[in-house]
Amino acid sequence: MKHLLSIDDLARADIERVLDRAASFAEVAGREIKKVPALRGRTVVNLFYEASTRTSSSFELAAKRLSADLVSIRAATSSVTKGESLKDTITTLTAYDPAAIVIRSPHAGAAQLVAGWTDAAVVNAGDGKHEHPTQALLDVYTLRQRLGSLDGVKIWIVGDVLHSRVARSDILAFTRMGAQVTLSGPPTLIPRGIEALGCTVEPTLDRLPEADVVYVLRMQRERMEEAYVPSLREYAARYQINAERLQPHQLLMHPGPVNRGVELSGDAIDSPQALIAQQVEAGVVVRMAVLYELLAGANSRAPLSVNPNVESAVAA
Repeated sequence: MKHLLSIDDLARADIERVLDRAASFAEVAGREIKKVPALRGRTVVNLFYEASTRTSSSFELAAKRLSADLVSIRAATSSVTKGESLKDTITTLTAYDPAAIVIRSPHAGAAQLVAGWTDAAVVNAGDGKHEHPTQALLDVYTLRQRLGSLDGVKIWIVGDVLHSRVARSDILAFTRMGAQVTLSGPPTLIPRGIEALGCTVEPTLDRLPEADVVYVLRMQRERMEEAYVPSLREYAARYQINAERLQPHQLLMHPGPVNRGVELSGDAIDSPQALIAQQVEAGVVVRMAVLYELLAGANSRAPLSVNPNVESAVAA
């Protein structure tokens, strides 16, 4: 891989290789010293034009655990506030010779543009309503750790699909790994023609008990310029996942942040079926694997071992 811009750029074998790499890094997370020297001397830039907790912090931890030098830039504290364009920002950062640029932007296609302006590897950490590929990879990793395989697994994605970049990346990743994906939510929040990605659509939760995994999305009110539902109370009455709707055999996922009492009830979030904390934990090792594959993986295609001595398996 040169860049990670879209899940659509990855074959199933590519996804499996990244996830196998992530599994090899998971052992590092249990150590007292959580570092390997794989990217020593390389620089990773985190450039975030939108607020982020999980994605930005996990990319920062991933870079540090690989021993990379890290530069983190937030739009609110950068020259963007003075009117500097994205291209000029990238030109400035490229002068520092970064090995990778991780970018989150409110504009779809921003990561693709950046990839054309720099020789650094570019990772799309979320571009508008388009995609969020590393979130999809960590979601697949989380389910694979729990289920072993996604082949034939029935996954329902419930909520605001229209404004969700996570939904698009997850549909591509889940179906590529053999899962059957169904979307459910208010018709106003389901994009037209989304079935072309390989999923089906159900307007109600009547068939939700058929699901093996329930993946819930929040209402992204910050991206809404008009009313898509009569009220949050009515939305919650029809589409909220709570302990009554969640079946004992089902696993529950959410990309965060969660709006308790809207898309998820507190009892569902706190249930033993919820994998939300595991998703957060997976974020670090999966993003370590992505950075490694982009910056060092081309020189290391030997079979992976998840056994001890990760340093010897991953040292550049």
